[in-house]
Amino acid sequence: PQPSVIDAFSLFGVPRQPWLDPEALKATFRSLSVTAHPDRFHNLAEPEREEASQRFGQLNTAYNCLRETKTRLQHLLQLERGTKPRDVQSFPDDLMSLFSEVSNLCRQVDGFLAEKERATSPLLKVKFVEQGMAWTDALGALLKKIAARRGTVDGELKAMNRPWEAAPSIGSPERQQALPLARLEELYRDTSYLTRWTGQIQERIVQLAL
Repeated sequence: PQPSVIDAFSLFGVPRQPWLDPEALKATFRSLSVTAHPDRFHNLAEPEREEASQRFGQLNTAYNCLRETKTRLQHLLQLERGTKPRDVQSFPDDLMSLFSEVSNLCRQVDGFLAEKERATSPLLKVKFVEQGMAWTDALGALLKKIAARRGTVDGELKAMNRPWEAAPSIGSPERQQALPLARLEELYRDTSYLTRWTGQIQERIVQLAL
């Protein structure tokens, strides 16, 4: 691993692995935050206060990295390989259908929102409110489909903890060969797309509610 990369797993005292329990991670963060908070060191000299503030900042950064599946997998791949995953623009075949569904629905909602913005008649505005509720329902149904796919990904990530538990120790030349890093990168890309689409849909739900 690159020396400049801070191991967030090590900072939290948890093993390197694809899946981490969110509630356990949150509890660990709260416990560490109590002991590392800069307010505990306000009576110390300036250098010690700066060091405490830096440690607390690293702790927050590590938590934000580990609690999100996308950033956790990216970080894990970088730690194990020494480099970040490459940017790939092509979609996996099994996500192409879902991508088309998201793209088409978002495009239709954008057209509706533009038309709604141009409306001035009170009667038309009432009609647009009713239509907006229908579009919101459609977006909500698509969110559930994406959530189901993310649940499948999470299930596979949980199962992938076992190879990490059984892998040779960190630094061993046999470690990379023993880990399913290629499949982990595929799941990282799946998660990246699913996260992006979730954000796009949620943004339009908010716009429909205005």
